[in-house]
Amino acid sequence: MKLAIVTAYPPSKVTLNEYAYHLVKQFRQKEDVTELILLTDKTEGAKDIEFTEAGCKITVKECWSFNSYKNILSVTKAINQTKPDSVLFNLQFMKFGDKKIAAALGLMLPLVCKLKKIPNIVLLHNILEEVDLGSAGFTSNKLMQKIYGFIGTTLTKLILQADTVAVTMQKYVDILEDKYGAKNVKLIPHGTFEIPEEPDYTLPEGPLQVMTFGKFGTYKKVEGMIEAVELVRASTGLDLEVVIAGTDNPNVPGYLAKVQEDYKHVPQVRFTGYVEEYEVPTLFNESAVVVFPYTSTTGSSGVLHQAGSYGKAVVMPDLGDLALLVQDEGYRGEFFEPTSVESLAKAIEAIVTNEAHRLTLAKTNYKAATAHPMSQIADLYLENFNKIIEKKSKRIVTASA
Repeated sequence: MKLAIVTAYPPSKVTLNEYAYHLVKQFRQKEDVTELILLTDKTEGAKDIEFTEAGCKITVKECWSFNSYKNILSVTKAINQTKPDSVLFNLQFMKFGDKKIAAALGLMLPLVCKLKKIPNIVLLHNILEEVDLGSAGFTSNKLMQKIYGFIGTTLTKLILQADTVAVTMQKYVDILEDKYGAKNVKLIPHGTFEIPEEPDYTLPEGPLQVMTFGKFGTYKKVEGMIEAVELVRASTGLDLEVVIAGTDNPNVPGYLAKVQEDYKHVPQVRFTGYVEEYEVPTLFNESAVVVFPYTSTTGSSGVLHQAGSYGKAVVMPDLGDLALLVQDEGYRGEFFEPTSVESLAKAIEAIVTNEAHRLTLAKTNYKAATAHPMSQIADLYLENFNKIIEKKSKRIVTASA
């Protein structure tokens, strides 16, 4: 199979680029795949396709840009030039832009593939029915939320024109089938990027690191986490360091710089900035606990799967998709009320003051993460592509008969 993947890809800073990297890493080692064609966004640096493991040929075509109205034309042209056997889209609703028209035009590409009779699967990481538009930074205006809802429903119908739409949570399958009458939705778990050897769960000497990782400023805010750690320090006397790893959400530029200025009086708060791929293992391995300071969720959490793969105890808000992931995939953690600093402090304290509890959570999460390695996820996509191709072949034979 000559497989094309439409996606952002490192060193891109557009969402889901890391997911694409790990998916490509697995696809290229599959016997069924003879060539991978990466239809990516344009970046200044070269694409990160140097892998240590042997694998198939990789062709990179930088053919789209964030917020460009021409993406539908440029990606279609790239598909025509490269002639893939199948196309996988790695998507969420704001993948091609945060401007409505640019985003919508990009999301028409699966329909283009269907019209061209190219087998295609859309991996849809979130659905708008499950996004709190206010908390996620889209809009707090009630009228605008209704308009977004209408646009979202229209775009979802477009995306459902794909041969198969893969989603990462059973709840998403249920909503798409119930609301849209969809018959082509499949559950394919998010998967875990890297599964290191089981760690020994020991922590480095020095302060216990309370870490969070992501793009911050919309529904991911770190002020409450800093204040919660201050409360834990005051009540326990423990030596704790706050580690804020990642960057601003593109919708909120300057957010972390302002937080850093506002909390410069608080000791032992470290801002790492953008975390390169090779730095990720150290970041997680040195952390005592990984915190998710979210006020809402917008899909299955890649960071939770990463935390599990490194054997980490986690602190999560008791809401939405994170709570469902715990139920569906077997992760465990301490939960807190999303708007309560005191509740978050209690959750952190429950882990950092109880080594046996930390170890139990860490081991449970490692076990949950190893259940769905990315190699298995790549196999599921290839299996679904083969079913689509087989079905199309039968139709051709039937039609010719």
